[in-house]
Amino acid sequence: MAKPLILISNDDGITAPGIRTLVEVAMKLADVVVVAPDGPQSGMGHAITIGNTLRLDRSIAFDDLGIEAYECSGTPADCVKLAKHHVLKDRKPDLVVSGINHGSNSSISVLYSGTMSAAIEAAIEGLPAIGFSLCDYGHEADFSHTEPFVEQIIRQALKNPIPENTALNVNIPKKSEEAIKGIKICRQAHARWQEEFDERLDPRNRRYFWMTGSFVNHDKGEDTDEWAIVNNYVSIVPCQYDMTAYHAISTLNNDWDF
Repeated sequence: MAKPLILISNDDGITAPGIRTLVEVAMKLADVVVVAPDGPQSGMGHAITIGNTLRLDRSIAFDDLGIEAYECSGTPADCVKLAKHHVLKDRKPDLVVSGINHGSNSSISVLYSGTMSAAIEAAIEGLPAIGFSLCDYGHEADFSHTEPFVEQIIRQALKNPIPENTALNVNIPKKSEEAIKGIKICRQAHARWQEEFDERLDPRNRRYFWMTGSFVNHDKGEDTDEWAIVNNYVSIVPCQYDMTAYHAISTLNNDWDF
């Protein structure tokens, strides 16, 4: 019986430690092909390359593991598109997995996330997909404790189909002395980044801005991804690319005059 095929991408770049952890876990469960950006693409959201050329080159990043890999000059969404229509044009992946991102992609961050955009792009292309993130921004973040959870979730996704037009957003708490309590299926918390822009001068006395700010969570629900992470659970939020605000349709039909 043929092994399943997993396509792996990310937004931190093909040499990031998170994607290597993901490859090492996935290769125990399936054949693996990697198509990832040739450099960091964090915060790119669902950007795609239209006005510039796209480069796709064979990568030696995972030759030591015997894994077929390619590095792409484009965004995470570009990587998935090129993988499906070029690299794997004669092979259909059983699952697309993105990550493991270096930093959280919970709550509103999912909209900005290149990691989740690779997964969402896969869902748009009709492929089951998962995005994994580690809630640790530290330079020396430890990904080792993520492995059993990543393996468990991938096993489930290969065994039980992910609902159509859906990608799973998985966030894993940072490593601590307390063991992670388990996995929770959650909704996205109603929270946002409250940005500030620090105005500075460069050495030539020209003005520039550096975005700063803080994350504000006004959602007190105990069924959210933010609650799960704070309470040391892995959160899984099923995400869709249909952004229609269905609750607003009746209001517009009833109150607006056309």
